Amino acid sequence: MVDHSTEAPGNAGAARRRVFQIVPQGAPKGNGGGCGTKGGGGKTGCAAAGPGDLPPALWERIKDHPCYSEEAHHHFARMHVAVAPACNIQCNYCNRKYDCANESRPGVVSEKLTPEQAARKVIAVAARIPQLSVVGIAGPGDALANAAKTLRTFELIQQAAPDIKLCFSTNGLSLPDHVDAIKRFNVDHVTVTVNMVDPEVGARIYPWIYFRNRRWSGTEAARILSERQLEGLKELTAAGVLVKVNSVMIPGINDEHLVEVNRAVKARGAFLHNIMPLISDPAHGTHFGLTGQLGPTPAELKALQDRCEGEIQVMRHCRQCRADAVGLLGEDLSADFTLAKLDAEPAYNPGARRAYREFVEKERADQRAAREQELKKVAGAWPGLKIQVAVATKGSGCINQHFGHASEFQIYEVSAAGARFVGHRKIDHYCLGGYEDDEAMPSILEALNGCAAVLVAKVGHCPRRELEQAGIEAVEDYAHEYIGASALRYFERYLARLKQGAAAGAA
Repeated sequence: MVDHSTEAPGNAGAARRRVFQIVPQGAPKGNGGGCGTKGGGGKTGCAAAGPGDLPPALWERIKDHPCYSEEAHHHFARMHVAVAPACNIQCNYCNRKYDCANESRPGVVSEKLTPEQAARKVIAVAARIPQLSVVGIAGPGDALANAAKTLRTFELIQQAAPDIKLCFSTNGLSLPDHVDAIKRFNVDHVTVTVNMVDPEVGARIYPWIYFRNRRWSGTEAARILSERQLEGLKELTAAGVLVKVNSVMIPGINDEHLVEVNRAVKARGAFLHNIMPLISDPAHGTHFGLTGQLGPTPAELKALQDRCEGEIQVMRHCRQCRADAVGLLGEDLSADFTLAKLDAEPAYNPGARRAYREFVEKERADQRAAREQELKKVAGAWPGLKIQVAVATKGSGCINQHFGHASEFQIYEVSAAGARFVGHRKIDHYCLGGYEDDEAMPSILEALNGCAAVLVAKVGHCPRRELEQAGIEAVEDYAHEYIGASALRYFERYLARLKQGAAAGAA
């Protein structure tokens, strides 16, 4: 279903920004190395890059992939098909609970699929969600520990929907054995999880691996795993595949070591490095959760990401998705697409998908033009000053969500150099069924710590007051406007206040 709507009342700037929103039928709207064409060799950051920053051929490969382009994740959806239940390693941060619909973390699924079921489900989702641009296999085990199922799934999807990009994630243990097959099925994007390059560190993360019909443990297991990961990474990039490396930040175990990991994967041509926080809730039953291992704070995660960013771009918009996730990053519509709910013979509509891509290209051009216009107004102002602002958004690169309906805030670092996405912070809903949940406010304020403002489509009087008491400005002046341009407009207003304060102090 496609919803074309017009501007919000009183918002003249939104007249040129029609909303093109696609939602499942019957579902509620709303909340819901470097960079070269061969995988290395360039010096331009990629996750937030635009068409002017990259060679045209490379931009075409990433522009619609929500994981490889931060810009794309505002507009395009991904889908994971759970055809790979087996795994050949054990990680201390993983426990693949089955049928846990409220869990949003890697390895969790509510329904495992055969390749044939997965292909049918892909067609059904693509027919109803034209934003879908990528289908990936991310478990619930390891894609290459289930290589026959993974490759058969890709074959069926490629035949039925050739315009959809194919990708998968792997721990890398079996990766060197399958590089030729990966190329044969036109898989252009691969994610490899690399948490260490030092076996002593690895032994604290991986209790065992299963390799060459034998179980290995300790530093020997970690050594084999690391060697295979780096070998596979090098072979993939040499074959022209774009590789994203995932690393889980585990404070006190590999946090400092990930700087070395970053250098190692960059040297082997990785396209993107995604450093993710450890999820260690004891309720998940993982080894780290049960032993009290803490994950990093948002500030600690950002500090490490900042240290690692250089010639290889660091991904900051990852949501650590379920192995059966459907929709934009940050939302999950998988419950609307169980096998029992699929149409008997879903109809594939490539025309609607082309129309959506054409719309997005125009929207992106408008967003860049608006951002550049605002950037000129603050160019050179107050050098070195940076502030953080939080944004409530449902997608499309706009400030289009009510404060009380948000389940996360996107965080932007804003300066005279521009507005840069630096992460997201999950929160509990403040509004539940039309009622305010005051108990959620303390955790929301904690999530917004360090932000000068939160930009929203609407905010109630009570949360506005509590935000302001915490030193956070609640701003709804830019409702339904573009995020990048609006963040810069707020920064301009922030600068004006600083200058007024400085002038009053001097007087």
